[in-house]
Amino acid sequence: MTMLGVTPLTAPAFPAVQPRFFDREYLNIVYRTDPGALRAAVPQPLEIAEPLVRFEVMKMTDVTGYGPYTEAGQAVQVVFDGEHGEYLHAMYLDSFAATASGREVSAYPKVMGSPSLYADHGALVGTLDYGTLRVATATMGYKQFDLDLGRAEAEITVPTFMLKTIHGYDGTPRVQELVRTEITDVVVKAAYTGPARLQLFQHVLAPLADLPVLEVVSASHIITDLTLAPAKPVHDYLEEA
Repeated sequence: MTMLGVTPLTAPAFPAVQPRFFDREYLNIVYRTDPGALRAAVPQPLEIAEPLVRFEVMKMTDVTGYGPYTEAGQAVQVVFDGEHGEYLHAMYLDSFAATASGREVSAYPKVMGSPSLYADHGALVGTLDYGTLRVATATMGYKQFDLDLGRAEAEITVPTFMLKTIHGYDGTPRVQELVRTEITDVVVKAAYTGPARLQLFQHVLAPLADLPVLEVVSASHIITDLTLAPAKPVHDYLEEA
């Protein structure tokens, strides 16, 4: 995949490759949140059937062109033109190259943070720090129950929607689109489920807690190989305006 306009010109911030992820490890916790808070965070024309959010921590063990890094964030269950998927609300990474490519090449809402995923005394633990403060802590019983591999694949391969906004030099939007992408070439190697908990901390610059945890609905621990498909626009806000 060729990437044009990546700066600095002689030493790009990220490689011109289509990354393939090997042994990507997920901790997913789906929780019920406040419907009003969710509606305020999700752009139209996306619809919300149920007020459900997936908090995820992903340990990228081996990524072509990027090497290992870790990512955490929130994805909201939505419907667009009758298709069920997820709207990516926030993503925090410890890799600048992956952050820059996600924002510039696609529309991933990525910012720098310090996530981690590890086993601790019989629990799988996912954390997210922003600066010096812990803003999220997720725990799940470690490999307690097998999860059907087909169900695990279905969980992580739903279509993904994102908001792409690029401002022109006068400060007005030059691009403002809703885009869609999906995961392809998936090989689910292992999947587990179990009891889980999630705690979010109020932080003005990492406002995950604006979508409060009212009830944990499900949890999963998934290990997989996969590829991310290129994003495609599905709604143009400027044309609509």
